[in-house]
Amino acid sequence: MSFFVCKECGFGSASWYGKCPDCGKWNTLTERADLGEASRSSKNKKNESLKKISVTSLKKIKTQEKNRIRTGIFEFDRVLGGGFVPGEVVLLTGEPGIGKSTLILQALNKIRTLYISGEESGEQIKNRADRLGIDLNEFLFSNDLQVEGIIESAKEMKDKIDVVVIDSIQTIYSKDIEAAASSVSQLKETAKLLVTFAKKNHIAVLIIGHITKEGEIAGPKSLEHFVDCVLNFEGEKVSNYRLIRPSKNRFGGTDEIGIFEMTNRGLKEISNPLVFLEEKKLLEPGKAIVGVAEGKRTLYFEIQTLVVPTMLSIPRRVVKGLDYNKVLLLLAVVRKNLNFSLDSYDIYVNVVGGVSIKGTSTDLGLIASLISSIKNRPLPKSSLFIGEVGLLGEIRKTYFEEKIISEGKRLGFKKIFSSFNIESVRGLKNII
Repeated sequence: MSFFVCKECGFGSASWYGKCPDCGKWNTLTERADLGEASRSSKNKKNESLKKISVTSLKKIKTQEKNRIRTGIFEFDRVLGGGFVPGEVVLLTGEPGIGKSTLILQALNKIRTLYISGEESGEQIKNRADRLGIDLNEFLFSNDLQVEGIIESAKEMKDKIDVVVIDSIQTIYSKDIEAAASSVSQLKETAKLLVTFAKKNHIAVLIIGHITKEGEIAGPKSLEHFVDCVLNFEGEKVSNYRLIRPSKNRFGGTDEIGIFEMTNRGLKEISNPLVFLEEKKLLEPGKAIVGVAEGKRTLYFEIQTLVVPTMLSIPRRVVKGLDYNKVLLLLAVVRKNLNFSLDSYDIYVNVVGGVSIKGTSTDLGLIASLISSIKNRPLPKSSLFIGEVGLLGEIRKTYFEEKIISEGKRLGFKKIFSSFNIESVRGLKNII
């Protein structure tokens, strides 16, 4: 009996379709002359004898000691929760050219590592290491990309390695899947095999994955569910600053952040909370300083807002570094509570440094910079704004607000505006 299987996602059908009903790709269904592996597997499962599950009391299971493998780079270890856990699978994503390979070489240069590369040759990696001044004596390199071969070889040398790096998951393939590398079915199969290998052999696996133009992880979303930790490497190519944010971490928190600066000698760790602020102290309209808590640290960012008369029937709203929809919401709050007519203005919002801010404590600072630009008046000297703004215009307390205020005072901010001294956005009229 013939049937058809999609080369991209593995969808099976008794009849041919021009467009796969599952993944939506065209001309990917190919005819199989026999029942195929999937059907044979299904038949074998039906003929398999009944097996009762074995049950163990949870009290008798020993707690696994998490002896973490530290990289020596504090900003990287911070987001991991203190380092790699043996058997952990970490997915590192980021835009092409953002510096993922550079980060890996710097972080793992003192750890016994098996580096599988489908992106670069050994000569290219060695040249980068020489340029960065990194000694790769602990690195083993291979550009063989069959996942079954990688796993068998890693098992044989498991006493010689602590971490396996896959650069990248889109280049690895399984010999049992006919689809091309980077297809959905290949990604699923290779990810499952790597996760199983990591858990059984207690070897950490670091997988590098591409992202799409929309900023999502390329391939199936289920790839995130296979792994233990997902790290997002962010930053603009025109900016020197890079951020690492964990969006999932089974062995640590997801509220930490790592900060680096890209230099000609590689990535440099940043611990100064004022790194994103300009040194000059000139008072300028449309400029506000905000405080944000990221995990156990506080950071300070400069928000710039430019409000200019528009010649368009629909005014422009350009936002960089903040959530676009949240900015539109705050503009509606200003229009309602402060009676500003914003329909005749183009509004441009930017976070200096080419970074993106995720917290809500920037709401008050954004509105302050907006009003400052509209009135063309600078905000008070050495002022800091912290606070979430509700739909009714009220100022709400934010995460770690006391810590941000305390650290702000230590760093020299003279006037700090927050929910402690401002109840509503209407109170900003008396400041500007």
